[in-house]
Amino acid sequence: MSKGIFVKKSIGELVNGIDDGAHSLKRALGPWNLVSLGLGAIIGAGIFVLTGQAAAQYAGPAITLSFVLSGFGCVFAGLCYAEMASMIPVAGSAYTYAYATLGEFIAWIIGWDLILEYLFGASTVAVGWSGYVGSFLRDFGVLIPEQLSKSPFAYDPHLGWISTGAFINLPAVFIIAVVTILLVIGIRESAASNNLAVLIKIFVLLLFIGAGLFFINGENWKPFIPPNVGTFGHFGWSGILRGAGVIFFAYIGFDAVSTAAQETHNPQRNMPIGILGSLGISTILYIVVALVLTGVVKFDKLLVPDPIAVAVDSIGSQLFWLRPFIKIGAIAGLSSVILVLLMGQPRIFYSMARDGLIPKVFASVHPKFRTPYVTTITTGIVAAFFAGLFPIGVLGELVSIGTLLAFAIVSVGVLVLRYTNPELPRPFKTPLVPIVPILGALVSLLQMFSLPSNTWIRLIVWMVLGLIIYFFYGTRHSLVKRK
Repeated sequence: MSKGIFVKKSIGELVNGIDDGAHSLKRALGPWNLVSLGLGAIIGAGIFVLTGQAAAQYAGPAITLSFVLSGFGCVFAGLCYAEMASMIPVAGSAYTYAYATLGEFIAWIIGWDLILEYLFGASTVAVGWSGYVGSFLRDFGVLIPEQLSKSPFAYDPHLGWISTGAFINLPAVFIIAVVTILLVIGIRESAASNNLAVLIKIFVLLLFIGAGLFFINGENWKPFIPPNVGTFGHFGWSGILRGAGVIFFAYIGFDAVSTAAQETHNPQRNMPIGILGSLGISTILYIVVALVLTGVVKFDKLLVPDPIAVAVDSIGSQLFWLRPFIKIGAIAGLSSVILVLLMGQPRIFYSMARDGLIPKVFASVHPKFRTPYVTTITTGIVAAFFAGLFPIGVLGELVSIGTLLAFAIVSVGVLVLRYTNPELPRPFKTPLVPIVPILGALVSLLQMFSLPSNTWIRLIVWMVLGLIIYFFYGTRHSLVKRK
């Protein structure tokens, strides 16, 4: 116990301890699987919902420029993740990287913080999945009663928490249960399911782009940058900046690729391919879809939950057949996001348990499937609880700030390692150091400070709870401190 809370794990110790028989994970993923995992996490609610809303409220047709700015912001963090993942090919993502660079206390903070991104993120997307499935079934005359498809609680800024009269969001619980079972069965089977979902949603988006190109009205792009209405962030160049801040969160999820490092063949080579490949492909898709969307429909008509479906409807009977495919693509897209997020969180718990910071039972690996089944089932139960009972707005607020904090810490970690351990082998090197890591951290921190105050209050409460657990349990059982 003589070692302080900032004690570090050496990179050699981390890498040498990843394949230890009964507690090792099965290596089954190649570069395409990793790119697909990244696309599975990134392409979801952002492209099917957020694009239209950000165009209508902030940037107009220039939302495409917002995507370019956001893409650059994510690339800074992505390059830092790629270097860390190639150096430290271990399950745990930013938690593991922080343990090697900034010490145990910061590692605990980021590990606890990542629950906000992965676990609550999965709950949030499951609620959105429920809405799209209900809409799809209604098109065929199948109605799910609201008592079984809505949250029993809602939050009003003026009234506080109110009852909706519903019992549970059953479809949201259902999809989390299915994905959890799939993840317990095996990483290879989970990756195959994700690959299929990714192919479906990319096919649907390409179908929309290909069909929509013939119905673009150039007048809808005029003016491409609508004049500012007198307040910052509402159109004009400030609107492009505000739009970039809002849609920045459409990119979150690429970091989930790094949680699968311990289940990847040749992670030093394949992790950077997965992280940067998924970021590049999704950025191109976002930009092209935004151009077609605002070309088919005037931007002020896109403040809706399903802007791509609205664009298809606006064309009329010529593309009516495309509407069900759009919804299928959205359902597939959201399904793969849930899968990747529920895959990431258990592997962070697994790493924390192996370090002694949470009970050892969470490091258990299934004897047949070689998956972290205890943490997977625990994560699924908790995610299903929140998805079944709470509305998407409250859940969504908890996700963004946790993600950005992870981005900032990884960027700082790259910078720290370059100066403290310059001799370490780096299969992938972040270019333009220190500029890229500094920009990665600054962009993330600026986005954090732009979030509402109630989001910060929830973050502080969540972190206080985490610190209580760390000081009463983690510091007493830390394996690093016992050495």
